Amino acid sequence: MGRRVKVNSTGDGSANATNAAGNATPGNATRGNATLGNGTRGRQEQHAVARDGPSATTDTATTTGNKKPMALFQLLDFAGGYRWLTYLGCLLSMIHAVFEMLTLVCIWFVMRDLINVAPHWSRATGINRYAWTAFAFAIIAAVCYFFALMCTHLSAFRTTSNVRKAALGHLMLLPLGWFLTHPSGETRHIIDGAVEDTHAVMAHRLPDMSAALMTPIAFVVVSFVFDWRMGVACLIPVVLSMLFITIMLTTGAGADFMGRYNAALDRMSKSAVEYVRGIPVVKTFQQTVYSFRSFREAIVEYRDMATKYSFFCQPWQVAQLVAINGTFVFLVPTAIIISANTGNFSEFLADFLFYVVFSTITVVMMTKVMYTSQAFMKADDAMRRINTILQERPLAQVSADRRERPKDSSIVFDNVTFRYQGADADALHDVSFTVPSGSTVALVGPSGSGKSTVSKLAARFWDPDSGTVTVGGVDIDTIAPETLLTDYSVVFQDVLLFNDTVMQNIRLGRRDATDEEVLAAARAANCDEFIARLPNGYHTKIGENGSTLSGGERQRISIARALLKNAPIVLLDEATASLDAENETKVQQALSRLLTGKTVLIIAHRMRTVAQADKIVVLDEGRVAEEGSPKELMAQNGIFAHMATLQNQSQRWTLK
Repeated sequence: MGRRVKVNSTGDGSANATNAAGNATPGNATRGNATLGNGTRGRQEQHAVARDGPSATTDTATTTGNKKPMALFQLLDFAGGYRWLTYLGCLLSMIHAVFEMLTLVCIWFVMRDLINVAPHWSRATGINRYAWTAFAFAIIAAVCYFFALMCTHLSAFRTTSNVRKAALGHLMLLPLGWFLTHPSGETRHIIDGAVEDTHAVMAHRLPDMSAALMTPIAFVVVSFVFDWRMGVACLIPVVLSMLFITIMLTTGAGADFMGRYNAALDRMSKSAVEYVRGIPVVKTFQQTVYSFRSFREAIVEYRDMATKYSFFCQPWQVAQLVAINGTFVFLVPTAIIISANTGNFSEFLADFLFYVVFSTITVVMMTKVMYTSQAFMKADDAMRRINTILQERPLAQVSADRRERPKDSSIVFDNVTFRYQGADADALHDVSFTVPSGSTVALVGPSGSGKSTVSKLAARFWDPDSGTVTVGGVDIDTIAPETLLTDYSVVFQDVLLFNDTVMQNIRLGRRDATDEEVLAAARAANCDEFIARLPNGYHTKIGENGSTLSGGERQRISIARALLKNAPIVLLDEATASLDAENETKVQQALSRLLTGKTVLIIAHRMRTVAQADKIVVLDEGRVAEEGSPKELMAQNGIFAHMATLQNQSQRWTLK
């Protein structure tokens, strides 16, 4: 049997993504671009590619060997048809720098003429022409810079839009299991925060860098027209400043600083959120100091990293500032040496004043270079984080002409083996069992035995490493994801609700459902009673993840969502273990209506729940240990019988 690709995953984690996806009707956006041939050969090819390392699903994120693409080149690729605006903006910014230099030249001509006729100022007849020319050049420079920023901003807006669309579009193609292992806050921070970091580079820093690089080039050309020796003296501080900036940003603590900075910032933010959310529990158990420790450690880590970087940068930053502001340290001695050997002091003085004027713009130029370098570092780290999404391999699919539809609602596991990425042992090993259409099969076993893994593989949250999972006699590899998920309703203990109205949360099960159909599903799930107590009934917003509702009420909304979807297959994680007696009764009644006539794969925690199951599959350490009806398994006196005995004993426990 061919091996299949594995995607990033962890153990039986939160089922929040499961509920949102399992009870929602997927749209066409879930269709992927990755296609494989039917059968074992296609799966072998897919697994072989996965072993070679991550590969982006877009051309912009493709890597060759160990080389990573520069952020700028990737951003230009994302600019698409607007790329030419970036080039035009940079060109206009360079023209702006040239005309700024020409403005200074015209001002120098005015100063030269005045010096040559001093003190007979009226003889300087050409200064009006030079002054108006300088004014015209200044206007041209300003206009060029305005249109340069217009062009780069238009390109930057399109670039950030395309990056977001690419990231969000790629998320739609990833296996559902990916979302169980990647916190939503982290993903949102990448798509929003990281993309915003790229905007400043494309809109501002790129044209500024072009102008900053053009200024010394233009000056070198102009310096040969006047006095190249003083020109070289003015360029020495610029070269030294750029050298110090390069050392500061690319060596020692400055190397990869932005990546470490963002990682430390993320850890500190996560610790802060965890600390704030846990304050009620922490205070109840008087563990404030212990809980604060992890938050403090994250802050100290961030402080130490930032402090170390600051001390590293201190001498180089000081050296850079001294160099760029110390132009006269090189210019004045050079001028003194030249003046001693000049034959025309007035001409020398005019030349000297030109370089004095030029030295004032070098500070501005190098400041732009420094900020631009920092922005490029942020953009490089931002694209690295964005690539962590773009380089995730999407769920492989067969071509449209090879797709099949399930013939019924049966589920078959055939020698399925699966290991989570980074794990030392298989979560499932050679698991085989059948869930006949219209029957109820319960998964029973100790914690960590693989029950949740089985349910997620049944819905193709991941692909198994070997073996096959079929639905309706069809390998799930050959079923379109939207078709497969349309056949499933998922009701797990961890319910995901949105900060929206009760009506819209239930309607997530089927977006085209009418209000009457939503109300009918809610009544069938015993939701009417508590919804009637809400301020605005079905139109009441229930807070983040249903924070205004109790656990039992949230469960009943989840069941109503599944009833509205009316899918032929139900994946159920027994949801009543932590509920009070009243809520348990109402949830059980709602589940009875939901499961009627359906194919049910239930993860059971209470043995009495599975008494009416058609079959029980007992898992132990990722293997099928026992299989049969409840009566047959009790007679075998094995794992199931032992678990049932322990639960019966625990139910007789009372306070003394």
